Amino acid sequence: MTALYQLASEYREASGRLHDLDLPDEVIFDTLEGLAGAVEAKSTNVAFVVRNLESLADQIKAAEAEMARRRKAIENRAERLRAYLKINMERCGISKIESPYFVLSLCNNPDSVDVIDESMIPADYLREIPALYEPDKALIKKAIHDGFSVPGCALKRTQSLRIK
Repeated sequence: MTALYQLASEYREASGRLHDLDLPDEVIFDTLEGLAGAVEAKSTNVAFVVRNLESLADQIKAAEAEMARRRKAIENRAERLRAYLKINMERCGISKIESPYFVLSLCNNPDSVDVIDESMIPADYLREIPALYEPDKALIKKAIHDGFSVPGCALKRTQSLRIK
């Protein structure tokens, strides 16, 4: 079966050759219509493949979301059981449990800072985090549509293929 790009190339070549020949318009139209039918049929088949791939991608995305939900549920359960174990070891005054499989021990973490009131902290203990500036494309688009010139920006129009 002929590839779509080959059919499109044949259509362009035939169109150019037929217009160069001194043929009646009806003959040119009939010839190009026959070639266009093949291009349309092949394009339809390619669109079916596109739809199948998009559907497969959606199914994979749904499976990823479900797996992420399950992973998060398992992580949360493990964290709750870890906290349950820690609380009960503390209640019993047990700081270490040894088994053939692993050793459970309560350990002191390194000191960490607890900020109670940020407004009371002297400036020497603050760090500056610079603001992030990025183009507001919606605002720029509106300004250009309203007739303003925005240096460094221009509107562009592209095309996309829509399969309905």
